[in-house]
Amino acid sequence: MTGRSAPAVLPPPPRVWLGLVAALAALVVVVLGVRYAGHSRPGTVDARISAAVDGAGPPWRQAALAMDFLGEPVGAATLVAAIVTGCLLLRRPRAAVLVVAGAAVTVGTATLLKHLVGRTIHGDSLSYPSGHTAFLTALALVGALLAAGRPVLGRTAGPSLVLAAALVAGAAMGWAQVALGAHYPTDVLGGWCTALAVIPATAWLVDRTADRLADRTADAGRRRELR
Repeated sequence: MTGRSAPAVLPPPPRVWLGLVAALAALVVVVLGVRYAGHSRPGTVDARISAAVDGAGPPWRQAALAMDFLGEPVGAATLVAAIVTGCLLLRRPRAAVLVVAGAAVTVGTATLLKHLVGRTIHGDSLSYPSGHTAFLTALALVGALLAAGRPVLGRTAGPSLVLAAALVAGAAMGWAQVALGAHYPTDVLGGWCTALAVIPATAWLVDRTADRLADRTADAGRRRELR
């Protein structure tokens, strides 16, 4: 984080509407968590969607496994490292921080919610919300926020890009989780909304912390000049 000269990861134009989206997403996470707390079976909606997906056969199963790998420790670490490297090469230090912090906070939040809600699948495997879906959606949101901050996109294209990226990433990973039988569909929705709730708050915190550090550095420099 190199100060106010570094581009903000959450510029003012999308801050308000994305904050509203985050609040709504958090509400959905809570409502679903309360609804399925302690459950070990799919709900009515889960059963219908799962029946429509009906598992993934070759070659779709291979595609689902490849998508699932991106949420596993090795795949996730590789993906985060690649994106961080790209951010640094583009001289976007705040974005690099957001990638790491956003992924960590999102996955940490999903893990905490799993223990609080206590919904299980296949015996005692905690399922709500889907950490894989939350993780990939979080990374997609960070990438979209970086692109949305470019002036050439305008005020309409930027928000559309952010929401579209979140939807595509969440739908892709969500499909894989349901097709592989790793999660119920409502777990996927909960994971998607977890990322939508966490990333805007984390981005705001990264910008605020970076600005404060920059202000302190500038103040210290002025004091040295006055001596």
